[in-house]
Amino acid sequence: MLELAGIIILGILAQWFAWKFKIPAILPLILIGLLVGPIAAEFLSEDGAKWIEPIWNGKKGLFPGDGLYYFVSLAISIVLFEGGLTLKRSEIKNVGPVITKLITLGSAITFFGAGIVAHYIFNLSWDLSFLFSGLIIVTGPTVITPILRNIPLKKDISTVLKWEGILIDPIGALVAVLVFEFISVGGGSGFTKTALMEFGKILLFGTSFGFTFAHALAFATNKKLIPHYLLNVVSLSAVLLVFVLSEIFAHESGLLAVVVMGMVLGNGKLANIKELLYFKESLSVLLISILFILLSANINIEDLMLLYTWKTAALFAIVVFVIRPLAVFASTKNSKLKLNEKLFISWVGPRGIVAAGIASLFGSKLLKQGIEGAEYITPLVFMIVLGTVLFNATTARLFAKMVGVFLKTSDAILFIGASNPVRLIAKYLKDNGKRVILIDSSKTSIEECLNTGLEAFNLDVYSQELSDNIELNDVGYLIAMTASEAVNKFAVSSYSKEFGEQGSYRLATSEEILAPNLSDEIKNNFFTPKDDFLNLSEAFRENPEIYEVEITSEEEYKTMVSKLFNELKSVLLFVKKGEKLYLIPEFEKLEGNKDNCTLIYLGKNL
Repeated sequence: MLELAGIIILGILAQWFAWKFKIPAILPLILIGLLVGPIAAEFLSEDGAKWIEPIWNGKKGLFPGDGLYYFVSLAISIVLFEGGLTLKRSEIKNVGPVITKLITLGSAITFFGAGIVAHYIFNLSWDLSFLFSGLIIVTGPTVITPILRNIPLKKDISTVLKWEGILIDPIGALVAVLVFEFISVGGGSGFTKTALMEFGKILLFGTSFGFTFAHALAFATNKKLIPHYLLNVVSLSAVLLVFVLSEIFAHESGLLAVVVMGMVLGNGKLANIKELLYFKESLSVLLISILFILLSANINIEDLMLLYTWKTAALFAIVVFVIRPLAVFASTKNSKLKLNEKLFISWVGPRGIVAAGIASLFGSKLLKQGIEGAEYITPLVFMIVLGTVLFNATTARLFAKMVGVFLKTSDAILFIGASNPVRLIAKYLKDNGKRVILIDSSKTSIEECLNTGLEAFNLDVYSQELSDNIELNDVGYLIAMTASEAVNKFAVSSYSKEFGEQGSYRLATSEEILAPNLSDEIKNNFFTPKDDFLNLSEAFRENPEIYEVEITSEEEYKTMVSKLFNELKSVLLFVKKGEKLYLIPEFEKLEGNKDNCTLIYLGKNL
């Protein structure tokens, strides 16, 4: 009981530690597992026993017999199902040719390159070499996001890395599953006609069960046959049922079935897909926390000693410094990316949770089958995962500065809210060369943004998704312009540090506009000191146009500003001086004369 409770507590503490210090969670999880497992047995325990023994050894252990193997199988099936849910056909079409090539051509180069290198360096069979290479294709958003979160990069770079991680996660898992199943049916003795028929059987039952149950679950959900409060647990039960049934009909087809089920559901018309994703993410966090401590603790010191050789360093160096750059440069040939941007993308390629999880499962399965060399799979993949995460977490920021992709100033603008007047203002800024992003919880407003060519995300300002979006790393201005005073205040107080390097602003409330003695500190956070959301909407309704007026003297500036502040159906937005656009409070703080500039306003033409 103490060990089981300890694993859960240590796992959640590791997740918190990772969140607090902005590092991938897999790093502290694996290190804790190694500490309470092989390291404790070798160096810390008086009796030579592990502090946490995953498998019953006659004296202690959490899982008897094949219990750990079954638990890992079911847990990985849930993690892979969640990965499948995130893979959208539309996203693959929309991400552009660079990312499409990275997850196809780049994956192929990694698969064949790493397989050949593993075969010749470690003398592994071709089967095991390609299983290893299939496992290390996967990067994953759970490791990319924490590493890049605090590095201001151009959108092109962060977008490529973000979408490569998201899309390659389930694709890499699918490749690894197929390679493993190919090895399993061959049994290490070549691929006979019978073995190939077995492989076909796995593909047939895996895809059939996944496809059929996905449509059945979607039908039951959309027809309200499942009550809302049972939706998540019914979905979880369906995933486990598909995994087990598929395994019964065709051994080793369960993982393929759940990946297919997730992909079909994720691309179907499921009304509650977002809610289902949130539940699966929360469940995955708990399962991953338990899994990686268990799997790391289950490694023996003898397994680690297999890596205590120059061959390990050689394999790691070739994977990181030869194969990854080769895959990136081949995939980005003839693209708009510059040389320094390609170099940075080549440098950042941490392997993730799915790779390590499946490696442990497949490694233990192949060991049970008596496949020669199978003992290398888990430690080699863990070495690549730990090594790349540590390497990228410690060097990515420095390397970004060295190659010149680190943005010295972040000047993209993030609008909280995407109402009609905000979209008009955002369009004006975009037409003047600014990168503008809008977020809103209204799908309709976001669709309107996208239809007019604006960059927008359907996000809730209260969710963690906003902080996790590495495509916003170059944002320097935060402007909250929703109809809700509470949301505007929350956005500025919560995200100023993250997105307001150049300044954080919000609409004033009606009470604040009338208040006589507001401090300058509060006034300096207002987008405009004399207008709330109602005034902004009225000005837009009066005349949805943005006007520019040239100012030649400071006196003329003061007169025009006063006139605009007193006109209820006009809203002063920006001041342009030279090539630079300023918000009103930003311009007011500038030293020097307020002449030879342009005032930009919305609404009634004065």
